[in-house]
Amino acid sequence: MAVDRLFSTGTVERLSSGVSLKTQFMSDPYFQQLFAERIGGVNYGKSNEIYKFEKIKRAKRQALADHPDRELIDFGIGENDEMAPEAVRQAMAREINEPANRGYADNGIAEFKEAVARFMRRRFAVELNPQTEVNHSIGSKPALAMLPAAFINPGDVTLMTVPGYPVAGTHTRYYGGEVHQLPLLQENGFLPDLAGIPADIKQRAKLLVLNYPNSPTGALTTREFYERVVDFAHTNNVVVVQDAAHLLLTFQGEPLSFLAVDGAKDVGVEVHSLSKGFHMIGWRLGWVCGAERIVSAFADVKDNYDSGQFIAIQKAAVAALDDDAIPDQVREKYRRRLAKLVETLRSCGFDCQMPGGSYFLYTKSPTSADGEMFENAEAASQFLIRKHSICTVPWDDAGAFLRFSVTYVAPSEADEDRLMDETRRRLQSLNPKF
Repeated sequence: MAVDRLFSTGTVERLSSGVSLKTQFMSDPYFQQLFAERIGGVNYGKSNEIYKFEKIKRAKRQALADHPDRELIDFGIGENDEMAPEAVRQAMAREINEPANRGYADNGIAEFKEAVARFMRRRFAVELNPQTEVNHSIGSKPALAMLPAAFINPGDVTLMTVPGYPVAGTHTRYYGGEVHQLPLLQENGFLPDLAGIPADIKQRAKLLVLNYPNSPTGALTTREFYERVVDFAHTNNVVVVQDAAHLLLTFQGEPLSFLAVDGAKDVGVEVHSLSKGFHMIGWRLGWVCGAERIVSAFADVKDNYDSGQFIAIQKAAVAALDDDAIPDQVREKYRRRLAKLVETLRSCGFDCQMPGGSYFLYTKSPTSADGEMFENAEAASQFLIRKHSICTVPWDDAGAFLRFSVTYVAPSEADEDRLMDETRRRLQSLNPKF
């Protein structure tokens, strides 16, 4: 007679005629029933759906395995390709040995806020009270994640442009809110159609999240559009959150801060980052500035999330913010690379123009290449990676587009030129159709 014995490890040991047979007992743990609906509930971890960027990573690994001797040309990276400037690193080296910097920073140190105020005045003609209208964040991503907590109740709506950075929308849903998407279409200059928002959506909307220079389209906005945004916010009682992570990478005219527009500081805030414009991507430091009561609400929420960024990093960032040469050099580097990429892609049949800002080039995806048809941008992107070791990021949210980033690793301009030549050689051989 067989006897089954269940162990806490999930193993069943069957005892029969002195013979022990072990089989793995497969079942969900008790906490499978406890996962919050916001991350999938009882089905968390069981979906076979693969996130876009994970698909890209897998395709890159496959391309490297299948073609170990062929260079992977990576236009998919979305982060600066060099270290923070030496002067900033030296400032950091000094500050990490200061005993006074060892403690919690909470909602930021006065020196950093004052440096932000100086920077905003100097670069964008925006006047801020550093004590009440500026608060640091551990990068712009956490700021965009936390701001919905200050406003969104179940049933409220966040207006968000697509394609775009989804974090504020994700956290809106976490709080029981809804996201209404505003497509960024080429025929509209990649600006959202505020007039086309349904009346019932406007009535429930609390947040309008913008991002200019826009990622991934590279589009700029205008003072006139921001003026319409201010009017829209007043008319519909909406708070504006402008994600300015790429603002220093503005190539056409002077960078335009939302807060430089009359009335903007009455209706919203701007979120800034030291990542893109200062080569400080891993340092995780940014700030929220604008309407005093909104900044205060953000600070109250943040106080319950973290204890602030390491003070030495904030003090090193002061050195960065006070040195205008740094963002000017960063902007020139990526402007140069984008100009080369536009010329290269045009020679291969792509219809693209120099973006107004960011380090991204957003261009229509080919419908076929090398005799292979593509149903969408993702299919084209996978083809380019797997078969030709050219990595791009697909966007199918508002038409089929590919995003090329010029943050590839190239130590010199000669290396940039060599990479463009190789890109041209591979793409021209494919004879892409659009």
